[in-house]
Amino acid sequence: MATSSQQTPIGTALPEATLTDHDGAVRSVQDLAADGPVLFAFLANHCPYVQHIEAVFGQVTADLAAQGLTVIGVSSNDGTTHPQDGVEGMTEQAQRAGFTFPYLRDEDQTFARAVGAACTPDLFLFDRDQRLAYRGAFDGATPGNDVAVTGDELRAAAEAVLAGEPAPAEQRPAMGCSIKWSPGNAPG
Repeated sequence: MATSSQQTPIGTALPEATLTDHDGAVRSVQDLAADGPVLFAFLANHCPYVQHIEAVFGQVTADLAAQGLTVIGVSSNDGTTHPQDGVEGMTEQAQRAGFTFPYLRDEDQTFARAVGAACTPDLFLFDRDQRLAYRGAFDGATPGNDVAVTGDELRAAAEAVLAGEPAPAEQRPAMGCSIKWSPGNAPG
């Protein structure tokens, strides 16, 4: 069953958290964000909504990275119940989809909870001041709806933020597979 993202308020500060890379090194979210802007994309190898957009997502984010956007993929799903979303599955997905950005684990799910992530894909674009500028959909495509995968909604928001402008005021929530929370971690 599809889940829609929640609406974390625009202007929310980037929370402090850590993520783990494929070698087990712990990375600070603030260090990853550097001077911004930065996109944190909650993804999942098993999710058909992510699989539907992943190749174009890899292309669009590579284009945006060339313009100065830092892109970080995040897998927050419980690795016990969904082992395909663990490091091995993430590596396979990154190769299959042509991801050129770091793809890190939110093993304890604290980052997902802190930003209000609810589904995969779920996109959080922070500006140079590490304030949330965009939280929403990649585009209007979902599996089976016959809408072309373009990334137009993310691209418009990112290009505005890269230019020092606000992201479009109209932001459609993301829709996809729910984050697979570990016991006791699901938001209230």
